[in-house]
Amino acid sequence: MSNSHTTAQAEQPAIHVHGLEKSFKQLKVLRGVDIAVARGSIFALLGSNGAGKTTVVRILATLLGADGGTARVAGFDVATQAADVRQSISLTGQFAAVDEILTGRENLILVARLRHLKEPGAIADDLLRRFSLTEAGARRVRTYSGGMRRRLDIAMSLIGDPPVIFLDEPTTGLDPEARIEVWQAIKELARGGTTVLLTTQYLDEAEQLADRIAILHEGRIIVNGTLDELKQLLPPAEIEYVEKQPTLEDVFLTLVGAKTEKEQR
Repeated sequence: MSNSHTTAQAEQPAIHVHGLEKSFKQLKVLRGVDIAVARGSIFALLGSNGAGKTTVVRILATLLGADGGTARVAGFDVATQAADVRQSISLTGQFAAVDEILTGRENLILVARLRHLKEPGAIADDLLRRFSLTEAGARRVRTYSGGMRRRLDIAMSLIGDPPVIFLDEPTTGLDPEARIEVWQAIKELARGGTTVLLTTQYLDEAEQLADRIAILHEGRIIVNGTLDELKQLLPPAEIEYVEKQPTLEDVFLTLVGAKTEKEQR
């Protein structure tokens, strides 16, 4: 009985959202959002500024209450089991939340101690190794590059081994090389079994990282699928001298543009 219950839990989505709604005064930000994220996968929530991506993440992280609908994270209801949800997640915002005066290793040790974990030094050393920051661990964070700070920020969010992590626009403001460093760190998370919900407005980022992609437009999910499934929504590639396959950018602009044009009529 216990084993079957555990197996059933493991088969459930790590994140399950149904009919999520949220308004700020007269502005409807979310208009019935449905999302299911498989355990150990990377799910990209794609959308323009103001589409509602951060609002979804804030609700799932129990930082904001929904007006309607339901949401479960790691098997817990975000409205009625908020404490359990918080124990199961980590949230990394758009800007690295690190202490620049401390060294990288000291930042990690501080968080481990705040979480009352044993052997904080060993935890810090392990995360420095996993995120290729061992050589920089003794340096003050103010000397780090943007990519190094973001990798340290993500490493800090993994202290305590949360099964679900939310990354809200994790590469905002980073140069191309730093973005690639962060992409590698995110891929390592999924390989280790962590479920990642990633919000981004960078189409190439979703292409590089996500197992599934949902496009959020004006508070609604207008499409949800794998990259190949999204590409099939456009007409077949035309063959002239070479075959041109549609990119995720083609899919996004076509769907969002068509939706906007229809609403304006």
